[in-house]
Formats: sequence, C-alpha cells, structure tokens
Amino acid sequence: MVGLPAAENREKILRTLLAKEKVEDLDFKELGVMTEGYSGSDLKNLCTTAAYRPVRELIQQERKKDLEKKRSAEEGQSAEGNSDEKEEAAEERVITLRPLNMEDMRQAKNQVAASFASEGSVMSELKQWNDLYGEGGSRKKQQLSYFL
Repeated sequence: MVGLPAAENREKILRTLLAKEKVEDLDFKELGVMTEGYSGSDLKNLCTTAAYRPVRELIQQERKKDLEKKRSAEEGQSAEGNSDEKEEAAEERVITLRPLNMEDMRQAKNQVAASFASEGSVMSELKQWNDLYGEGGSRKKQQLSYFL
C-alpha cells in the first residue's frame, strides 16, 4: 500500500510540478501544509487549475477589449482610431501571462478537493488489511525458508 505523501513530500511534489512555471511569492511550506490529504494526482490537478487562472484573466481582458472596439465602431469613432488599432494589433501579438501567486493556489484549492478521505472507513479497512496481509503484516512475522 502506498500512503498519501507527507507535508514535506507534498512540498517537493509541488516544487517539481511548478518548476517550469513563472511563480511569484509562493510559500511551498504553507502549500504543503494546506494540502493535507492530497495525493500526487490531486496536487497535479491543483497546479493545473491554478495555472489556468492567469489564462482565464487574459481571455477576459481580451473579451473586454473586443467589446470596447465594437462599441467604439458602432459610435462611428473607428475612422479616427485606425492608427490606434494598428498599434493595438502590434501589442496584442505579445502575450504575457502574469506569474502564479498564492491567491491562485488558494482559489484552486477551493475547486480541487482531495480525492480520497484519509480518515474514511475505507482507508481504515485498507490499513487494517495491509497490517494483516500486506508488507508490514503476517508475512513479515514468519520468515519462510527454503529448508522447512
């Protein structure tokens, strides 16, 4: 039986998962503590959900810009803003996402729960079975030898 990672191991898993992401002021120790009961897969889902927050914000900003352009075009200001639109098009080609921060992780934690309750009855039954028959159970108590 493979148990859930401890706080220190969750911290290492999170550091590994977020190694290629731009991060800002992430407290990995706090993240390790606040993700009690999370499996490695849960931590991956948490990081994925947190990484989508800056993308969603960028998409919302782009939608607002598009709405503003449509409104200004409807009001007849498009003739005056042709040079402005060319400058904006050049700016839009460079897309920069803001770095991940603790608020992203907190919001993601509200959306991604631990997939397995460590205090649940199923977990206690698994631990009991493992104690009896698993690696730490009756097989260790009796040493089998080739010479009976």
